[in-house]
Amino acid sequence: MYDIETQEMSEEFFKCWQAAGKHLNKQVQGGIRSWLRAHPHPPFLEHLSFRLGNQLFFVRVEDVDLKEQGPGTLHGLHTVAHGNRGHACILPMKKKFFKGEWIPKESGWGLVDATTGRPVDPFALVTDEKIEMTDWELHDMAVQVVHDYLKDKNHQIMTWQSNPDVDPSLWFVGDSGRPEWIVVRAVRYPMNQAQRPTNWQDIANQCARMSKIGHFASVSVASAVQRFMSPNETAEPLWRGHAMHVRFTGIE
Repeated sequence: MYDIETQEMSEEFFKCWQAAGKHLNKQVQGGIRSWLRAHPHPPFLEHLSFRLGNQLFFVRVEDVDLKEQGPGTLHGLHTVAHGNRGHACILPMKKKFFKGEWIPKESGWGLVDATTGRPVDPFALVTDEKIEMTDWELHDMAVQVVHDYLKDKNHQIMTWQSNPDVDPSLWFVGDSGRPEWIVVRAVRYPMNQAQRPTNWQDIANQCARMSKIGHFASVSVASAVQRFMSPNETAEPLWRGHAMHVRFTGIE
């Protein structure tokens, strides 16, 4: 367990972030359909992220004039990109002071590789190769399942994050009007129930500063082509971008 940065976006950087997201969305006919992160709420590893075909892209938005500093760090960007086997990218933005608008510094997608500084064309990186989901991707999917469950229950979600090394995964306002937290764990078929972490009491002690009400959520995932004919059958791989079955029975 460790603390993660929960810095908010400044008002001006939020405008920059919005313009960056709209710019990226325009690069795909009909818009990007698979956003992974497209919200401005902390904590931050990346500012924006999306899937295009079989590739994942994690984006940090930066002001080329260094007048506006976005939350998060380059280290965080590389961490999430590495954990998901994705691409760490920078989107340099520049403010047109006579109009107050934010525009990309570079042409096309405007993205550059966070390590080499070379231009990144996401379309050129998409292939027909089947890529199996990483544990980080699976955990991110599980957190989204729980997030949507809370929204359907009309709970106010305070914050959520998909780093599998950080607990808890979500904070929300419970029925009492007070904060509550959820630890999420994901497993792949043939497992159908995740186990609570062995350091559960440590997590509870850490969270007790804000709330002593905690929950556990197990999410099991199987490929949509899994036959479920025998308990001994081989588990089909979870391919990135392919259909899946999800087993989630609520929070404990």
